[in-house]
Amino acid sequence: MARVVVVGGGIGGLAAGLVLARRGHRVAVLEREARCAGSELDADFADWHRPGVPQAVQPHVLLGPVREVLRGAAPDVLAAMLRLGAQERNELADFAPDEQLPDDEGLVTIRARRIVLESALVAAVRAEPGVDFRPGTEVTGLLTRPGPVPVVTGVATAAGALDADLVVDAGGRRSPVPGWLAAAGARPVLVETQRTGIAYFCRWYRRRPGNTAPEPTGLGSAAPFANCRVFPADNGHFAVALTVSVQDPLRARLREPAVFDRVAAAFPGVTPWLALDHEAVTPVHVMAGIENRWTSLVDEHGPQAAGLLALGDSAVHTNPTLGQGIPLAFLAVEWLAGQDLADQELPAAYHRWRLARLRPWFDAQVAMDQAGQEALRSGVAGVPKPRPSGEALLRAATLPCGREESAVARVRAQIRHFRRPAAELLADPEVRDRVTAWLRANPAFQGGPAGPDRDRFEALIDS
Repeated sequence: MARVVVVGGGIGGLAAGLVLARRGHRVAVLEREARCAGSELDADFADWHRPGVPQAVQPHVLLGPVREVLRGAAPDVLAAMLRLGAQERNELADFAPDEQLPDDEGLVTIRARRIVLESALVAAVRAEPGVDFRPGTEVTGLLTRPGPVPVVTGVATAAGALDADLVVDAGGRRSPVPGWLAAAGARPVLVETQRTGIAYFCRWYRRRPGNTAPEPTGLGSAAPFANCRVFPADNGHFAVALTVSVQDPLRARLREPAVFDRVAAAFPGVTPWLALDHEAVTPVHVMAGIENRWTSLVDEHGPQAAGLLALGDSAVHTNPTLGQGIPLAFLAVEWLAGQDLADQELPAAYHRWRLARLRPWFDAQVAMDQAGQEALRSGVAGVPKPRPSGEALLRAATLPCGREESAVARVRAQIRHFRRPAAELLADPEVRDRVTAWLRANPAFQGGPAGPDRDRFEALIDS
């Protein structure tokens, strides 16, 4: 049994504390913020000002790893989420039963606002005997012992020191741990950063009580200069998010609720959602300065410190387009829970696992964002987007084809839920054959934008 201190009580820190305690470890979860998510979901969601957690009010996609880890290690948390209104959605649910496979059970998204998951985790952590949960406790530094590399032996707080066999940094993308390591004489922490060049504008809505209209099937569409997506959530809530280039001169106008609503409704995949009987429940939330960042506590010489690991946004932070943040944190929690926390080789083993299991998804996000920001910039400038051909056309066609062909939908879902790498999408012969046949049957498919053109976009903003 190890003594573990988790620095940070966000989603990753709460999950780590809960799961490690249930593996028999003694865990302290230290969170600087005194307020915690509770049972008043709407008040916590709408009225809690959290400048250090801008993603708290942004839409989330809780993909397969989140559900699978909860089912295995914290089924009570999953049950609590469902009681609070979260919904499970199987990616293959729209296909006939004879087209579904037993393994499709893992391809399930939990539809919920982030606050639902956070509330369920807080309740479970508070009730867990092996967790000492301390909201309102700011960590001020690391306790270290000299050695070939510094050995982290605990943390310092305003209330005193706390010893630990392992410190887990779950302090988020602004974690002070790298600075504390430098002060302790450690080699510099390695950080790779890619600016995405995009900004998110998001607004939340809620279907009015008694609205029994069926849920629209589309979840968004794109124009050359903007992407617009819908995120169904709990208790009738849904979010609409617009992604634009930071170089778009009109982006600031999207902060205006009426402008945002007009523009979002012009995207065909969003129009049916905003035609539902609904009410807006938030202003337009903005998140910019978005980057992909990979942080490593191991360099070519080995770990920079012993007794220390990082997970969640402290370790890997990605543009939320693909919804990777919380699933990647949960995968790290699951791996850590299966390890000997007293093993001196744990930091090196964790590093190797991260490179094998998490790094491919980070690299895929970076590659997608590099292409995406250039496409958005070109769209703003009015540069015509060429019709895709060859592999690009096949890849674009997998989305509409997947609405009709379960084999294609399954591979797309397996990639989305971290079961197969993105490179395998068209490597599957059956997928390639079915997409090729679909293109022959739909020769008019252009693979291009389905949103408003630039003139229409500008008119909607100025009207």
